[in-house]
Amino acid sequence: MAKGTYQKTNPRLSYLVALLKETARENDAKVWRVIAQNLEAPSNNYAEVNIGKINRYAQDGETILVPGKVLGSGVLNQKVSVAALNFSESAIGKITGLDGSCMTIEELVAQNPKGTGVRILR
Repeated sequence: MAKGTYQKTNPRLSYLVALLKETARENDAKVWRVIAQNLEAPSNNYAEVNIGKINRYAQDGETILVPGKVLGSGVLNQKVSVAALNFSESAIGKITGLDGSCMTIEELVAQNPKGTGVRILR
């Protein structure tokens, strides 16, 4: 296969990348362009972020974006909203246990098309 001709086989991922690029172009939001580039990379390069890392770098009430999977290792002491491609069951339990919210990246883009106030963790 020639370089640059590989297509993602996951239709959700293809849709998400197209949505991010379109939203970035319409709203001049560079954050969505960066996330689209991350998701176009091979899936073994996707971020895997533990709850403990979110607890270290996030502040109470903040919105966190993980271009990959959120894992449940660690302790969370604050209420945060987390958007990611995937979540482990234990991560969902720890985030929602403190009245935080877990959402897909698509939901975050719909809520915040300009991408303001979003912290990216990799």
